[in-house]
Amino acid sequence: MISIWEQETFYRKRDIIIIGAGFSGLWTAISIKETFPEKSVLIIERNAVPLGASTRNAGFACFGSLTEIIADSRKMGWEKTLDLVRMRFEGLQKIRQYFKSDEIDFELSGGYEILNNNEPLQNLHEVNEKLKSVTGLEETYSLQQNKIKEFGLGKSQFLIENPCEGSLHSGKLLQKLLEKCYELKVEFLLGTEVKNIEETSDEVNIYLPEDLSVKADQLIHCTNAFSSTFLKNENIIPARGQILLTEPIENLKLKGTFHYDEGFYYFRNLGNCVLLGGGRNQDFKTEETTAFETTEFLQSHLENFLQEVIVPNQEFKIALRWSGIMAMGDAKTPIIKRLSERQLCAVRLSGMGVALAPKVGEIITTMI
Repeated sequence: MISIWEQETFYRKRDIIIIGAGFSGLWTAISIKETFPEKSVLIIERNAVPLGASTRNAGFACFGSLTEIIADSRKMGWEKTLDLVRMRFEGLQKIRQYFKSDEIDFELSGGYEILNNNEPLQNLHEVNEKLKSVTGLEETYSLQQNKIKEFGLGKSQFLIENPCEGSLHSGKLLQKLLEKCYELKVEFLLGTEVKNIEETSDEVNIYLPEDLSVKADQLIHCTNAFSSTFLKNENIIPARGQILLTEPIENLKLKGTFHYDEGFYYFRNLGNCVLLGGGRNQDFKTEETTAFETTEFLQSHLENFLQEVIVPNQEFKIALRWSGIMAMGDAKTPIIKRLSERQLCAVRLSGMGVALAPKVGEIITTMI
């Protein structure tokens, strides 16, 4: 049994409880407290530190590559595509307003995409025209053939540059967001898993391990790929992203963030090391999982990609391998909505959580 002290502090009823302390959960808490300072906000996170996609990603401050935007516009139409690009663009700006670049290792070094055929180039002008309203740039995407040699990407035919993308340190960004939450008096229950949720007309009861529970007026689900436990009716497909990091490579020419094959491959330099992830389109079914593992098949596939495309004719050793779990679905747009009288959700960020979460938090705040 719990004591009166615990009952009246840690497990007392809150105005709002958020499940998940990743980028979405933290930005949502910040947004709510800045809008409604008087509301009590508690974040429940089942791990000792935030896990999922937020701390297990490749540290991209993602804007989206040319082929990805072309593919999205064909699938969802231009209106939805531009809305999504605007959310990412404004989300990245918000990160930079809140935190100094050196606090989170933010580098706006530009994003690049390798193309091995000229078909997407036919759409370059149209995409730039459409994106003007978002970025204010005449050319959001431009062909930069001279940089292929500069970056040592000799096997690539075309290189497209986009100045709106950058890289950051995901761990440092999460730490800064946690600091901001503490400053705003957001409370936390870390290392605590939600076992069950019961909603009545007056409140939501959140059941925790060891017969503990905590109540709230409103509950917000921010668990991205792990939301399918409680949000069974939503179209959420987990997608594991496997990543590897090399040891330092002598005279590494790579600088910036790079995409290949509609963003299914992504790589960047981390100092003199190469960080490479992706390739799940080689094995979609296996990678539809919430298990934090790396597979021999995909890791050796990534190593081959590293050898052939990124550092041809160079020796390298692998220092680290890890995986993160993203959430995908039939559509690229995140699910931000009211689920019932007292429950809302902000999930399925399609691997773009770093950039989308600051805006997702603002949107969900308007629904409270």
